[in-house]
Amino acid sequence: MSEAAIFPLTSLDCRHVQVDWAFAEEEAARIAAFWSDFQVRSPASFNGRIFLLHKARFEGDAFTGQCLEADFAAFMAWRAFGFPGRAMRNFFAMAALRAADGAFLLGEMSPDTANPGKIYFAAGTPDPEDRLADGTIDLAGSVLRELQEETGLRPDEVRVTPGWTCLDMAPRLAFMREVQVDMPADQARALMLARMKSLPEQELVDIHIVRGPADIDETRMPPFQVAYLRWAFGGKVVDARHKAGHDG
Repeated sequence: MSEAAIFPLTSLDCRHVQVDWAFAEEEAARIAAFWSDFQVRSPASFNGRIFLLHKARFEGDAFTGQCLEADFAAFMAWRAFGFPGRAMRNFFAMAALRAADGAFLLGEMSPDTANPGKIYFAAGTPDPEDRLADGTIDLAGSVLRELQEETGLRPDEVRVTPGWTCLDMAPRLAFMREVQVDMPADQARALMLARMKSLPEQELVDIHIVRGPADIDETRMPPFQVAYLRWAFGGKVVDARHKAGHDG
């Protein structure tokens, strides 16, 4: 697993500033062929619109970024083809859900999603629903929206801690925000599993409890998720903002 830069942020400002994405234009035929095959494997996938960072800058404990809007199909093809072309960043906010007993709760993605069987915190690639009237991408709101859409937990049932923890593992930027639920992990898991059955879209098939490093599943958790959990349980902290502070 490649090393991740992990560091706190108190300010997170990302805005939609549209620019051309040459990859999406020049590889349109190849993207279409990829998407056709991808839908066979993941029939529930929808080619909606998402955001990708084309500028990213860290200054102290503040982050500023600009993103462009693109098709989900182009994004998935870009990822599958090895992130070619202009330097871009796949960014997203995650609800680091933690129970009253200190355990984390992570979801397992259903078989017909884009990441079947993967285990990580509730999250979603930012989309136009997260864009405010002034062009700001509401990542704080995205955390609570994705948590409710995936697990059934309502915003009034959790407490959001201030600030963020950033994981810079190029080309991904994961912005973690710890969200606390005031019940033991087993009780919270049972509540979420019951509610997930009645959700309009069931993106998750299970909830996994992580009480310590022994519960980390490196085969099914993405590297950035593994890095965060090891850090949260007292593992090595890498602060490499001098590497991350750049314009993409």
